Order: sequence, then C-alpha cells, then structure tokens
Amino acid sequence: MKVLVVNAGSSSLKYKLFDTSTSQVLAKGICERIGIDGKIDHKSADGRRWTEEIDMPNHSVATKIVVDALTSKEHGCLSGMEEIEAIGHRIVHGGPYFFESCLLTDEVFEKLELCRDLAPLHTGAHIMGIQGCKAVMPHVPQVLVFDTAFHQTMPAKAYTYPLPYEICEKYNIRRYGFHGTSHKFVSREMAKLLDKPVEETKIVTCHIGNGSSISAVKGGKVIDTTMGFTPLDGIEMGTRCGSIDPAIVTFIMKKEGLTPDEMDNFMNKKCGFLGVSGVSSDSRDIEAGILNGDKRCELAAKILAYQVKKYIGAYAAAMNGLDAVVFTAGMGENNPELRQRACEDMQFYGIEIDKELNAKTLRQSNSVKISKDGSKTAVYVIPTNEELMIASDTEDIVSKMK
Repeated sequence: MKVLVVNAGSSSLKYKLFDTSTSQVLAKGICERIGIDGKIDHKSADGRRWTEEIDMPNHSVATKIVVDALTSKEHGCLSGMEEIEAIGHRIVHGGPYFFESCLLTDEVFEKLELCRDLAPLHTGAHIMGIQGCKAVMPHVPQVLVFDTAFHQTMPAKAYTYPLPYEICEKYNIRRYGFHGTSHKFVSREMAKLLDKPVEETKIVTCHIGNGSSISAVKGGKVIDTTMGFTPLDGIEMGTRCGSIDPAIVTFIMKKEGLTPDEMDNFMNKKCGFLGVSGVSSDSRDIEAGILNGDKRCELAAKILAYQVKKYIGAYAAAMNGLDAVVFTAGMGENNPELRQRACEDMQFYGIEIDKELNAKTLRQSNSVKISKDGSKTAVYVIPTNEELMIASDTEDIVSKMK
C-alpha cells in the first residue's frame, strides 16, 4: 500500500510517501513558510531533488503542491494521485478521547477539536493539515496516529496528579505522555533483539532530542513516562525546563512580572540547555563548549545525563527488573558522550557500556548494541522511525475497510 504520512505544523507540512509492502520511502520533503510565502524541499528515493519558492497561502495549497511533486515527471515517483491509497497523520495530543490510532470520521474530527486546549500549538496545525488533505484528496481515507496513544496503558497511580480529583476530572488533567509512536517502535525492535516473549520484557526507552522523554515499557505496555499533561514535563530539554518545583513558577512570575502566557513561553523557550549554558539549545554546541572549557555547558550536559540515569533507576524499580535500555532520537542516537555519562556507575543495574562500541555509533542507520557482552542489561542505540510506525498503523486500519 502506498501511504502518505503527514506531520503538519502551523506553517509547515512534513511528508513521507511509503510503500508499506517493502517499508521503502519513495519520497519525502517539507513545505515551509505556509501562509507567509512558501517553499518546498522535495527528495525522491533515487536522489532527485526539487527545491523551489512557491506561494502557499494555506495548507490546502501546500498539499496540492506536494501531490504535484509526487506525480511530477521530473521529480515524482507516482503516475497519478490515485496511487496514494491512504494518508496517515501524526497527531501530538489525543486527550482523553483517543486511546489508539483511528480512521478519520466526522465524529473523530469533532473530538479532535476538543483537544485544542490541551495542545494549542499543535492541534490547530494538525487540523489544518487534515483539512488540506481532504480538500485535495477527498476520497482518500485518512488515519490519525496519536503521540499519546501508546501511553494509555499507564495505571491510575502513574497518570493521576495529586490534585483535587474533581479538578482533574473537570479539566481532563492527567499524565498523557508523548513521543508514543517513537517509544512504541523502538521498544518493539528491542523486544525482537532480546529474543524473548514481549510479555516478559522490561525495557526503558530514552527518546532524547530537542524534546525528550523516557518511558518504562513492561510486557510491551507503558507503565510510566516522564512527559505529563504537556510535553514540558520530565527531563531537561533543548529549551524546556522539564520538571521543576511548581512554586518556582509563581515565584518567577511575581519577581519578573510575567503573565501566564509569558511564563509558559519562558519555560518552553528559554530554559533547558539554552538557559543553563547561555550558549545554545543544540547538544553539538554544548559538547563543543565543554571541549573549550565552558563550565556552564558542562553543567547543562551533566544535568541531563544525571536525570536520565535517575529515571533508568526509577523505572527499573517500577518494573521490578530491567532487561534493556534503548537510546533513540537526535541526541540519543548521535551523542555518545550523553550515553556514556548516563550509563556510568550503573553496574548495580547490570549496565556496563563498551566505550569503543558507543563511540562508533554516530549516525548509524541500524540498531547497535553498545553494552559489553557480559553486561546483564543490554544497552542499544535504535534509530527511531515514527513515520514508518504511522504508515503501518494506517495500512492496518485502511486494509480492514476493504
């Protein structure tokens, strides 16, 4: 099945076209500056590339440009639009309404609208992407794949915040978790590598990028995760603070005279690596700063590694055991220094890193074991493939319609 996977932002539209029979990416690209002026960067599997500035007043026009690119004689890979059999959308927040991937219907669309308050920066953009695809390809089935869905197996003791219960119910406040598609993909890959029944596995998955989260996956199901009501919770990130004493929020608001929206922006855009180092939100710049003797860069890196270490230990306790630790996403896959720092002095948990293997994993496309042969707990770097997971879910759902 040829599935178009779409990840819509407020002014962007990322896409990949999959042939799910082979898991091959036939083409991929991004439309940027939608509603401003517009630019497309399109690449076909055979290496052909097309970059051009084109007027994109809205997501419908951007979608039409994507379809034109996919069917173009010069840089396309399809003979016609009718070859696109299904569309899969990455949706950040499913709220309390969606517990698994689902086919888009009028009722589903109405419930998605109710998620705007829970993820205002993302949900509106997703809706525009859906509408754009519907306008251009009205008869092609669309499937919604939620970042929060994989985390719905958490028990109440893990997802409930100790607030007045009525308030939590009234405003749907709970730990939702994010990056679920990534955690699902790498935990399944790790379970295969362990060569034991999924039901018997105990895995900690570390999705570390500009946005980061860690999950405890026991028996193939999430029992806890670091991100919470929003993607701001959890560990230190590129520009996000992660978990902090909640009293700090009102303290800074009072001292700096910030409104709620300004404080929200402060915690999401000015903290994390950027805030601690004062240099950058990019881990490559942080590592370069460490080599140059920058103590604040060193502190920023140590904070993250220490937090990762703490959660690995905490989740091993929660699962009453640990078979494997997985590192994935931008930093998890490409920052060996982070992995080394996070796994140091973890022999109590059976974790022993092979420094030479760990150092050689930069930009690997396959799963790589970085723990020593004698390590009781396996440690792997597994490249995430959220888009393939979305394509797979989309194919499963659409195939059942036939």
